[in-house]
Amino acid sequence: MEQQQTNSSGGVAEADEKLEKIQLAIQQFKMIKGALIPVLHEIQDIYGYLPEPVLKVVSTELNLPMSEIYGVASFYHFFSLTPKGEHVIHVCMGTACYIKGAQTVLDRLSTELNVAVQGTTEDNKFTLEATRCLGACGLAPVMTIGEKVHGRLVPNNVPKILNEYK
Repeated sequence: MEQQQTNSSGGVAEADEKLEKIQLAIQQFKMIKGALIPVLHEIQDIYGYLPEPVLKVVSTELNLPMSEIYGVASFYHFFSLTPKGEHVIHVCMGTACYIKGAQTVLDRLSTELNVAVQGTTEDNKFTLEATRCLGACGLAPVMTIGEKVHGRLVPNNVPKILNEYK
């Protein structure tokens, strides 16, 4: 029982520390026009996504309606309102990649990871996303996992590539 209390208070301390960092960011940018975007970036850096309870704090502190905050957060692709996995996989579905078989690669990833496209695995290890263009048409079909680019893919490449990240 005592072990649970230690872990629980450790979690609370970590949450408080994160919220303190958010409060500092809000104070740093509060007087600047357009403060919302840098504050959202700070939240995304700290949490990995934009949790609703933290956005409510931002709403109160910056005196902005939640609708405006959600409008900005959902407009920019680099903000996420849901948690992402440790490794984010982007599969290019642009014309060149699509023509060269990106859909079959995406389907194989979905099967291997047992997750829907735009979803995160149960263990929070991977998030699978389809994107429009990764700018590597010469390597079509292509995907990125984090910053690493994997090109000239065929579905049978998928298990080996995923093993690098497990």
